Amino acid sequence: VQLQASGGGLVQAGDSLRLSCAASERTFSGYVIGWFRQAPGKEREFVAAIKWSSRHTRYGDSVKGRFAISRGNAENQVYLLMNSLKPEDTAIYYCAADRHIITSTQTMPDPYDYWGQGTQVTVSS
Repeated sequence: VQLQASGGGLVQAGDSLRLSCAASERTFSGYVIGWFRQAPGKEREFVAAIKWSSRHTRYGDSVKGRFAISRGNAENQVYLLMNSLKPEDTAIYYCAADRHIITSTQTMPDPYDYWGQGTQVTVSS
């Protein structure tokens, strides 16, 4: 499956932004979809994940209470709503997906087989 992340941009601190991840397949059914981010000079960081079938979600500690991952309007779309953005949220955001990830590994990038190209989010102070 091919993934396309979109919706990034330049915003001010405190603003909101919604990212979208679209799959080339008709549906995300059976997949876990994750968002990760990577800032210059830093390791890839887990942001959020959703299991499509159960809608179960989990979040990285740095975004809990501010970001929300959800199923999109289409069967092959996932959103990441980012509220109260901070300059430290500046990064390239990647969506990833896989059918065989167990709950304990959802926060790790290696188990995900499919990755989008990334979308830049820049938050100015």
